[in-house]
Amino acid sequence: MTDCYIFDAVRTPRGKGKANGALHEITALDLASQALSAVRDRNNLDTKHVDDVYMGVVSPVNEQGAVIPRTAVLNAGFDDSVGGVQVNRFCASGLEAVNIAAAQIMSGQCDLTIGGGVEHMSRVPMGSDGGAWPTDPSTAIDSYFTPQGVSADLIATMDGFSRDDVDSFAVESQKRAANAWDKGYFSKSVIPVKDQLGLMLLDKDEHMRPEATMQSMASLQPAFAMPGDFAFDAVSIQRYPEVESINHVHTAGNSSGIVDGAAAVLLGTKEMGEELGLTPRARIKGFASIGSEPSIMLTGPQYVTEKALKRAGMNVDDIDLYELNEAFASVVLRYMQKLDINHDKINVNGGAIAMGHPLGATGAMILGTLLDEMERRDQSTGLATLCVGAGMGTATIIERV
Repeated sequence: MTDCYIFDAVRTPRGKGKANGALHEITALDLASQALSAVRDRNNLDTKHVDDVYMGVVSPVNEQGAVIPRTAVLNAGFDDSVGGVQVNRFCASGLEAVNIAAAQIMSGQCDLTIGGGVEHMSRVPMGSDGGAWPTDPSTAIDSYFTPQGVSADLIATMDGFSRDDVDSFAVESQKRAANAWDKGYFSKSVIPVKDQLGLMLLDKDEHMRPEATMQSMASLQPAFAMPGDFAFDAVSIQRYPEVESINHVHTAGNSSGIVDGAAAVLLGTKEMGEELGLTPRARIKGFASIGSEPSIMLTGPQYVTEKALKRAGMNVDDIDLYELNEAFASVVLRYMQKLDINHDKINVNGGAIAMGHPLGATGAMILGTLLDEMERRDQSTGLATLCVGAGMGTATIIERV
């Protein structure tokens, strides 16, 4: 099997996913195109050597539809020979896109690819693409469909995480993200987003709330008590009868933020890198995706991490640094608890609670963040993973070279 190397990773700053967000005036196509352009320009890349581009998009409709990666390739001025593939594994789409791009290289079918993702949530709202799982009784009833927020509260209830626990985790995420920005830890990978006239729109994550405290967190109302009361607490308890009642602890403050953003990761063989004068930063050591119980939904990171590590001949302690998307605080708390991972090894520069979760792009973003921090700390191995809607998980292991 051919080794696949990471040569570069870029991301846009995350803009608030609202009409008053800094990135709202431009489109998903603009975001994806600017990420691709940055990869080309930073590496003086002759794009005729790029075999294909894979990008995660969770709501591939309207402005984000019609295989937007191919349109972005054209819009960015890449060679006409470069194709584009749209990938959707819900929240893990960006990481899955990188894994597919890497698999093409590892199997010998490609020499140079780009994996990444884009999601413009202020212009194409989450859920715009619809879907059978939450709406068709023939599958929703049998699989005990439950909204993610209620599932996160179910995890907190079953694993004993209190409101103070999830709020404390959220405050720490904010502090870590603010510290990382203040000390320039993201400067290597974050590219500024510009408008059509070339004027700066955003050069820093916009969603952060570094002033957050336990007191300010405590003032927020539970976000998912209403759907729980409506029906979904009963559905969850039917699926997990050992639970007497669900403690609704998640709020807008300890859940991931809705934002706009894009990311791109340049991958290739050692030989192609040498031909193009590219320096490899890390090797893709392994990856995996799994399905997990769909009602509780968000437990996949544990199981996919175990699978990926087993396939790589590694264990939890062999990984120097972890990145797990902060979809909800209880997801990360559970992961640390089940795998016995100390908080000083995971999400060390904050996560989506502080900076936001642009669904299709997040997986590629956190992989780049992981690599940057591994280099800064001079560490060897890292693992990135995400929980996924409908009960799935995706993970990728990288090692520096």
